[in-house]
Amino acid sequence: MATCLRFLFSDLLVLFLLSLTASLSSPQPLCHQDESLALMQFKDSFIIHNDTFSSCFPKAASWSVEAEHGRSDCCSSWDGVECDPHTAHVIGLDLSDSCLYGSINSNSSLFRLSHLRSLNLAFNDFNYSKIPSTIGNLSWLTSLNLSYSHVSGEVPYEISYLSKLSALDLSHNNHNLHIGSLTRLQGSLPIPPPSINTYLVRNNSFTGEVSPLFCNLSSLSVLDLSFNNLSGQLHPCFCNLSQTLKALGLQSNNISGTIPDAWAKGCSLRQIDLSHNQFQGLLPRSLANCKELGHLDVGYNKIHDTFPSWLETLTELKVFILRSNGFYGAIRDIQINCTFSNLHIIDLSDNNFSGDLPGECFQRWNAMKLFGANESQYMDYDIRFSFTLPLTLTKGIKLEYERIQHELKVIDLSCNRFEGEIPEVVGNLKGLHILNFSDNALSGHIPSSLANLTDLEILDLSQNKLFGEIPPQLSQLTFLAFFEVFNNCLTGPIPLGNQFETFPNSSFDGNPGLCGRPLSKACGDSLPIPDPTFEENQDSVSSFEFGWKVVVIGFGCGFVIGIVIGQWVIARKQDWFVNAFRIKK
Repeated sequence: MATCLRFLFSDLLVLFLLSLTASLSSPQPLCHQDESLALMQFKDSFIIHNDTFSSCFPKAASWSVEAEHGRSDCCSSWDGVECDPHTAHVIGLDLSDSCLYGSINSNSSLFRLSHLRSLNLAFNDFNYSKIPSTIGNLSWLTSLNLSYSHVSGEVPYEISYLSKLSALDLSHNNHNLHIGSLTRLQGSLPIPPPSINTYLVRNNSFTGEVSPLFCNLSSLSVLDLSFNNLSGQLHPCFCNLSQTLKALGLQSNNISGTIPDAWAKGCSLRQIDLSHNQFQGLLPRSLANCKELGHLDVGYNKIHDTFPSWLETLTELKVFILRSNGFYGAIRDIQINCTFSNLHIIDLSDNNFSGDLPGECFQRWNAMKLFGANESQYMDYDIRFSFTLPLTLTKGIKLEYERIQHELKVIDLSCNRFEGEIPEVVGNLKGLHILNFSDNALSGHIPSSLANLTDLEILDLSQNKLFGEIPPQLSQLTFLAFFEVFNNCLTGPIPLGNQFETFPNSSFDGNPGLCGRPLSKACGDSLPIPDPTFEENQDSVSSFEFGWKVVVIGFGCGFVIGIVIGQWVIARKQDWFVNAFRIKK
């Protein structure tokens, strides 16, 4: 009996090994001929135009049904095509940035690819054609990306038929061409299917209210409706999504009312951008339940509240924007620990804060004491978001600046009613790149400890009541590209050397007691300083250009730091290098 069992086991083992060898050695099945024909017809419906986008690569140009030895196989040799390894049906098509120019018609052969699960046609030029309603035929679709693709008109209701769709990106179909509203997607905001996980429709012309039906999207993780014409109030039921929603972007719409205040414990939100709307009332205290929150921007609204000290419990908070609201009162006098130890960017500008600058808070902002990124990002790239930091300076000066995103560290308290002296402890924040205390009522001396901020590139102390001399140690700040102290009560010589040789006369205006270059008033001498090249140099310096998605344009008070959630990150499109300031004529 034992012998029979041994022989039986041996036979079964041999059969298993033979079947395994056969499966491993069998070639992948060839692409279905009807699907390769559909792909070729889809390709032939467009012009391959290398100027569509500067970085485009014509993936479909190499497609061919002819081959030297038999039929070319779309599954194994066609760029951008993915097939199921078992059935050989086309399940993925990535023709993003492929130099395609033309229209997608309702009878396009694309819609015969009935097994398609992923479709990426971003960064092409579809000549402002509409999204065909036949998109609803692709019933297996889980991911659809038509961003930056020059489509227009209303989004077809048939998209809601795609019951398996989990990622939809229709963003950035808004371009400054002279053909009116046809340059954007428009109409009411389409409700995606319940399976949706990522919904990106920024930079279009959608109108009306944000429907409470969005509250039923229980799988929604990323929602970006920024830069549309949405109005009405945000329904309280949005707080019901807090267990799954990680990023919420509503920037630059016309949404009004109060921000819902029912964010539950266990809230998983990491990024919130409600800036540039008409929100009013108080900042909701329930946001303190969102323990993973790293980025909060409520700038440019009508919120009337005191400093939200209760947010210090959010240990992940790195970007904190309250600018241009009705926040008021003192910060220093509040009985708080003022921890905020992970802050990289704080913008409280253009409010009604008063009292002394919060020196004890500066002392606890530990992340700003560190040079570089130090492995601490204020952007969760897994959510695939990027954001923009527009900055507005006190004067009309254009700057261009490129920086690794998670490295920038900024304090902007401009355009408030702060008074008293600048605390010496600010000099401990050695990782700072931008410091703006302009347009307050600060007095006393400029602390020499600011010379410790060796990474500082922008320092604006203008329009205060500062007196005494400009510390000569500031000339050691070799990265300083923008320096403003105009309209104070400063006296004595302007420091010499390094960056101070580049600052224009206007940086020091309104300080009758200052002397030395670049002013015409010599120190200890009533004779003016001859400088025939001064005006030429000044004109040159006044046209800096600032850019990494950081745009600095003047005519306001202080720096505007507005962070935009929702742009789909294309990794190859981003520049992760630091460019030095450069002067442009």
